[in-house]
Amino acid sequence: MNAPKFRPLKFGVTRVSLRDGEPGTRYLQADQALQAFPDRLTDRLQHWAHTKPHQTFMARRVKNTDGTLGDWRHITYAQAWQTARNIALSVLDRGLSAERPVVILSENSLEHALLALGCLVAGVPYVPTSPPYSLVSVDYDKLKHVLRTVTPGLVFASDARYAKAIAATVGEDMEVVMCEGNVPGRTVTAFDSLCATAATPAVDAAMAATGPDTIAKFLFTSGSTKLPKAVINTNRLWCANQQQMAQSMPVLAERDLVLVDWLPWNHTFGGNHNFGMTVFHGGTLYIDDGKPTPALMHETLRNLREIAPTVYFNVPTGFEAIAHAMQNDDQLRKTLLSRVQMFFYAGAALAQPIWDSLYASQEREVGERIVMGTGLGMTESGPFGIFVTNPFVQAGDLGVPTPGLELKLVDTEGKTEVRYRGPNITPGYWRNAQETTDAFDEEGFFKTGDAVKWIDESDAHLGLKFDGRIAEDFKLATGTFVSVGPLRAKIIAAGAPYIQDAVLTGINLKEVGAMIFPTPAVRALSGLSADAPLAEVLGSAPVQAKFQEILNTLALSATGSANRIARLCLLAEPPTIDKGEITDKGSINQRSVLAHRAATVAALHEGTLPHILQPHA
Repeated sequence: MNAPKFRPLKFGVTRVSLRDGEPGTRYLQADQALQAFPDRLTDRLQHWAHTKPHQTFMARRVKNTDGTLGDWRHITYAQAWQTARNIALSVLDRGLSAERPVVILSENSLEHALLALGCLVAGVPYVPTSPPYSLVSVDYDKLKHVLRTVTPGLVFASDARYAKAIAATVGEDMEVVMCEGNVPGRTVTAFDSLCATAATPAVDAAMAATGPDTIAKFLFTSGSTKLPKAVINTNRLWCANQQQMAQSMPVLAERDLVLVDWLPWNHTFGGNHNFGMTVFHGGTLYIDDGKPTPALMHETLRNLREIAPTVYFNVPTGFEAIAHAMQNDDQLRKTLLSRVQMFFYAGAALAQPIWDSLYASQEREVGERIVMGTGLGMTESGPFGIFVTNPFVQAGDLGVPTPGLELKLVDTEGKTEVRYRGPNITPGYWRNAQETTDAFDEEGFFKTGDAVKWIDESDAHLGLKFDGRIAEDFKLATGTFVSVGPLRAKIIAAGAPYIQDAVLTGINLKEVGAMIFPTPAVRALSGLSADAPLAEVLGSAPVQAKFQEILNTLALSATGSANRIARLCLLAEPPTIDKGEITDKGSINQRSVLAHRAATVAALHEGTLPHILQPHA
């Protein structure tokens, strides 16, 4: 059988060096050295404004009066640079600083981008904040925590949707800026007034005073088991990481970069990786107001039918929807596959049936496959850290370290933790000295908590694969360790396309259980009406029969109590960001789900929960 044909893609790192340290410790790094990178991201913005002033930097669809989305509004590099400089003066005039930064409450937008760039020029950190903290939360606890931690001098929101949250949390000493609308009882500054302040030489002096150690932004972690921590992102971290990405993924510089992207800028994948990539390479970013949810995915598909990206990033749920749509959508296949050189996913495991479906559509449309890249990173690493180095990627593969990043592989509790040291690693957490101290080991390596193993123990150049989160693993009452990551991935793959995610239960109990978050595909299985309650759908005979079949199949490959799912239930209530059960990028936090659904876990193992499934003997 002939090997599949892939669209040509050059990989930057193909050789690594591995050395032994103390017993149980090894060090891994790329043979390729990290090349020079700019002192600040705004150096690249200024460069593009002068060399290609009329190229579109960013575009977003205009919202019509009826709430629908219309044509694209474009901002050129020249416009972005001039407006950012104007905003920078407004920021400087207010005396803002790292002690009193700018907090951004709202979603991705042109105004959000311009305000962020203005802060970068001025050397004042900005704090992109998860919109659900304002729009979904009832108690605003996480938003209050963000504001307490960074003590902003200015808070920005796009419109009156944020008024209630602002009124409940934003102190009188914090200026409120909005694009439209108001907050009852508060004076609100118009965003346009920040843009209208004509830049002076003071702006150039302020930017010249910034450097590698200047704090660019604070990015908050998802806060899964504790309150979110403010990760310090310096210019060095951001710029070094962009250079690392450029060397690991040469495709980024091979042609004019075009992104169509929804990933939220309050998260490192969207806000550092993709936003930064656009500025670094002088690319064009089309802001996608869609999202991989049943209510919004249609907008993403609309955009991908119209705009052809050169590389495309998403989370597994997004690729699942795209794979399904491409089977019958000729225009989507034609546009999306016309010039894309690489797909890339992160945030969770990508089930094999999704890969197969994507490849089938690609081979049908263009006669070859598109490489699906992936890797491992985190907010504290910029995020880019480890990247696959060949087109034959398997689920769970991570690859090799990016240039300039040294990995420390430490054997612990029967697994191998990967730790990071390099110019793209955060100096720590803002105003949290203890957490910062605890995060680094005695050699200055950041302790990720991620477990890895070799793709091929005989060939280090192939790199590493994911082996779960050490903190997620647990012991049964027998003392047997349950490795959550690999078992969870196995469940998702076995249940595709009906399983969105799985949370494993059984800590200090005799057997492993699983709570399943289903995909919308289960509705078609049930035979019930489209508006039937999800609980009724999940309890229907066809759905129960399908999951019984999945559970039986899993049991056949189990080798012991640590990887045998002894009981399973389906969850009608989806995971929520507000409770920390799911991050903005769509990945499940196991421990948070277990904590918030402790009663369900207990009922599952006590046998008092309705519709518990157990494998047939």
